[in-house]
Amino acid sequence: MDDRQKELSRYRLKESEDSLSVAENCLDGGFYKDSINRSYYSAFYAVKSVLALGTVDFKRHKDVIAYFNKEYVAGGTFSRETGRRLSVLKQIREKSDYDDFYIASKEKAVEQLETARLILKEVKDYLEF
Repeated sequence: MDDRQKELSRYRLKESEDSLSVAENCLDGGFYKDSINRSYYSAFYAVKSVLALGTVDFKRHKDVIAYFNKEYVAGGTFSRETGRRLSVLKQIREKSDYDDFYIASKEKAVEQLETARLILKEVKDYLEF
């Protein structure tokens, strides 16, 4: 792994932390759909920070998550629970963003935020930055 990969990984980790802060602010302000969105992006950027240390990268979210699950979850680096929670985060974010009549509840936003926090913590522990 070279310095550029580490720099990109750190940048993506910062994006993850920033998105988590925005998700918290949105939750506090009652903007539950926005909180769900930013919680997902926090987890997504965290996963991308792991991928930055390797040799592959993807543009499409489904490809990022599929690769992460295949290489890091199935390989035992991250738990199956983490992989499952990441998939649920993505599903809920898509419903929230794209379904016309999706009503985002405070409870669902809190659940998504907790998942994003968990994934970010696990990634930070793995990266040891």
